[in-house]
Amino acid sequence: MNTETIEETVLHLPMQQRAELAHKLLLSLEEVSEDEIAQAWHTEAIRRAAELDSGQADTVSAEEVRAAAQALLR
Repeated sequence: MNTETIEETVLHLPMQQRAELAHKLLLSLEEVSEDEIAQAWHTEAIRRAAELDSGQADTVSAEEVRAAAQALLR
């Protein structure tokens, strides 16, 4: 099977399956494994939670975010 045949076949897949395949293909190009990426996000989540708990992070209410987003759309 050549790449043209694969491409034609893949483009006829449902969108969700194409997205999953694209994700897998992109991951195959990375030098970092999916597990390493997951661990990095976990570490980042812990860091951000600690910033929130310590009061170092500035927070914005949902109402403020919504108002700012609406202002941008006007």
